[in-house]
Amino acid sequence: MQIIDITIPLSEKTPVWEGDQGVKIRQVSFTDNGADFNISRTEFGVHAGTHIDAPFHLFSQGKTVDTIPLDILIGDAVVLEIDPSYDVIDVKTLQACGFLPGTQRLILKTRNTDYWVNDPYGFNRDFMGINTDGAEYLVEQEVQLVGIDYFSASPISDLKKPHEIMLEAGIVILENTYLVNVKPGAYHLICLPLKLIGTDGAPVRAVLTKD
Repeated sequence: MQIIDITIPLSEKTPVWEGDQGVKIRQVSFTDNGADFNISRTEFGVHAGTHIDAPFHLFSQGKTVDTIPLDILIGDAVVLEIDPSYDVIDVKTLQACGFLPGTQRLILKTRNTDYWVNDPYGFNRDFMGINTDGAEYLVEQEVQLVGIDYFSASPISDLKKPHEIMLEAGIVILENTYLVNVKPGAYHLICLPLKLIGTDGAPVRAVLTKD
């Protein structure tokens, strides 16, 4: 079985959404200084690195991370490659690039993936995402999980509404997936967040498997 890690490494170099505090990792106990164990302490936002957005991200009565059913986060998934000639992911883009009705877990590989190769520690505002039209279509198609290869599932120009549409419908949003070496096609997804109680998001360790 092939196992592909699609998780962004978390370190103090990991880029975060502009304006957010970065990742901090420090050593608080050293065996070289006489301590029994080496112990690290970390500090980062729940949307750092590869993470999921829960409905509580936008809705005060929405599901929090700890209440999302695990069977949404584990199961068959499709990696769909979006041709870089498209500027936005809408209905026409999804259909032209081969979206298949019945897909429950959809991970979008876009031109954003190039940022992880060419500028892995930067934040680029000109990323591709799903607009309102595309979000409504994915809800109509009863998709349960949508992943994308950069900081936001929706573009800067249409940032909030697509999130509202998908999260209100119960779609789990998976952001900052690392798809550099991933070919489009069918996989099995395992995407397990930290079991943080009452939060709007959480970092995940996400992997794709293929027989």
